[in-house]
Amino acid sequence: MVPPKQGGTNSPNSLPQEIQQSQQQYQQQEYQALVNRVKPKPPVLKNAVFAFLVGGLISMIGQIFMNLFMAGGLAQQEASSATIMVMVFLGAFLTGLGIYDNIGKVAGAGSIIPITGFANSIVSSAMEFKREGFVFGVGARMFNIAGPVLVYGFLISVIVGLIAFMFS
Repeated sequence: MVPPKQGGTNSPNSLPQEIQQSQQQYQQQEYQALVNRVKPKPPVLKNAVFAFLVGGLISMIGQIFMNLFMAGGLAQQEASSATIMVMVFLGAFLTGLGIYDNIGKVAGAGSIIPITGFANSIVSSAMEFKREGFVFGVGARMFNIAGPVLVYGFLISVIVGLIAFMFS
């Protein structure tokens, strides 16, 4: 006569464990179903409208500055450069005052897409580390988020410039 295996699926001790595991899985599934029913649905349409309106407002402000610079006698290219500088300054200034973060909470991607969002990413990461000092805090951490954007933008511009030079 062969003795029964200990710890196998035929063991009388493993049946209560399997039942307990099955009950736990069922309870987890029920809990997840309850969470899915109860959790609030994200207001996708409202978020999209706010993003569109705020992004459009930022772009409109930029266009107003561009028109003012052109009315002041600057050519279009110089007016574009001046507008970019003003918009980056405004984004950085509003981030420093803590206003741009509140705009971002309401507008979402509408505040990130324009150039002011780029300024926000640089200034906010610098402000986060200002207590570590200007060299190791602000200077070293300023480009944590924006650094890869700058590097890849520079590399792509060099590659495109070389390709344009080769075909001209």
